[in-house]
Amino acid sequence: MNHKAKHILIVGGGYVGLYTALRLQRKLRRELRTGQVRISIVDPQSYMTYQPFLPEAAAGNLSPRHVVTPLRRVLPGVRLLNGKVTKVHHGNRSVTFQPLVGPAMDLEYDVIVMAAGSISRTLPIPGLADAAIGFKSVGEAIALRNRVLGMLDRADATDDERVRGRALTFVVVGGGFAGVEALAELEDMARDAVKYYGTLSEKDLRWVLVEASDRILPEVGPEMGLWTIEELRARGIEVKMRTLLESCVGGHVKLSDGDEFESATIVWTAGVKANPVVNSGDLPLDERGRVKTTPQLTVVGADGAFAAGDVAGVPDVTNPGKYCAPNAQHAVRQAKVLADNIVRHLAGRPLLTYRHKYAGSVAGLGLHKGVANVYGVKLHGLPAWFMHRTYHLSRVPTLNRKVRVVADWTLALFFKRETVSMGEIESPREEFRAAAATG
Repeated sequence: MNHKAKHILIVGGGYVGLYTALRLQRKLRRELRTGQVRISIVDPQSYMTYQPFLPEAAAGNLSPRHVVTPLRRVLPGVRLLNGKVTKVHHGNRSVTFQPLVGPAMDLEYDVIVMAAGSISRTLPIPGLADAAIGFKSVGEAIALRNRVLGMLDRADATDDERVRGRALTFVVVGGGFAGVEALAELEDMARDAVKYYGTLSEKDLRWVLVEASDRILPEVGPEMGLWTIEELRARGIEVKMRTLLESCVGGHVKLSDGDEFESATIVWTAGVKANPVVNSGDLPLDERGRVKTTPQLTVVGADGAFAAGDVAGVPDVTNPGKYCAPNAQHAVRQAKVLADNIVRHLAGRPLLTYRHKYAGSVAGLGLHKGVANVYGVKLHGLPAWFMHRTYHLSRVPTLNRKVRVVADWTLALFFKRETVSMGEIESPREEFRAAAATG
């Protein structure tokens, strides 16, 4: 290997960024120690979020701290730069880096890994930007938890039926994993919490799932998707198929089926798109706006550039003509091959092809409820819920986090979950400002 220090720059600290850096630390231990190689990660956050556990964190089954992995702790040999890459100049092997505070600067590299993930894909729906919240970050998950519980407090404190109806109506748009799991977990939590309110009951709560297509959870197959719809409806949840959100100005929801109502909580989970950083550089993009990627996880026509995860259009060699799905199952496995290929690239050796036949999917639908379709084995209820937890526990990075997650689950077996809204943590200075204003 060349004795000149090689700089590997990883854009994004999510699944692909973390797992790629972890494997590179092991594979290039000697080179890192002797200064032949250095690795940097650029990400606005100093942690990686294990997104499949966001619904459980929102519902209070897991501590929010235990669904994130601190990057500096698990990657001691990697430099973490908090900020964003705003432009990629691969022609001269550099990026424009904007730190969280201070002026932008150029960072040079020898190898770049595009792993910036995805953001919520929104539509120009009147009121959406002001009235709705996404469900991709731990901040959004906790804000949503506080919102739901806070709405119970609001409804309990008034006799105004309009205020109560608006507060107790919860809308989730999008019938994929994020939407269905978020709705199911939060509805489960709200049903537990409402028992402590003397003026409220379960029948006062209205939950609405809005899905534009004719199926939900397509990853678990049509049969399990239909079972999930029946399960949700049996719990009193309204599942509206082939229905669009047309407007939600000021929380006044208008649906394409003609239904109109007021809601103070609207959750948008209707799809994702590649991080905007892909549009600000000279790397080629595919027809869906993702970095155009080969089965070896290199960027098409760009020597020294690699990509994987949600930001990359990776061909699925087990299903010609298709792309790998944007999920954790592929991202974790892609990171392993990507790291190995970087090592091979630096050594001038042939690269490996990423090949993984999709194993199926599991989804949690609240405490002790789930649905699964893994290698053709279809399960629902308690067995699927157990499989969901077991699988995702195996995927959570680091032993530290695995133990903490198990501890949370174990405590939940013996004690009731906390159902307290702490919405004030989102605006902690308001009370101080009010005190200062009164002198």
